[in-house]
Amino acid sequence: MRYLEQRKARIEIVPMIDIMFFLLVFFVMVVLRMIPSSGLATQLPHSSTAQQIPHPKVLVAVADDGGISVENQAISLSDLTARLAAGNAAETAVTIASSKSVTVQQLMAVMDACRTAGVTQLGLAAQIETQP
Repeated sequence: MRYLEQRKARIEIVPMIDIMFFLLVFFVMVVLRMIPSSGLATQLPHSSTAQQIPHPKVLVAVADDGGISVENQAISLSDLTARLAAGNAAETAVTIASSKSVTVQQLMAVMDACRTAGVTQLGLAAQIETQP
């Protein structure tokens, strides 16, 4: 007669919790991947006429010592030119984020490397100057 007894349905909660944690980890990883690269921690120069521009396709960070990095990877000027020239350089928007203490000559060297690759859309990152 045990075969005819009705058993109550049980909802197993442990597999559901596992799935929810898996989804949570998945979405956290996706969101972290969507955050644009912030480059090096630098103090950007101030400008009273700075404007918002769309997110660049390539962000070149110039450190205090003149070191260049793209996507948190150190790179030389010739490698930067080769990397930009490998893609569609005329359509690539490049933004240069340099520290306040970077010399104009170092900044011009990076700009020349980009222009040599054929980049026509070149921008400089700056912070908007706050009025006292």
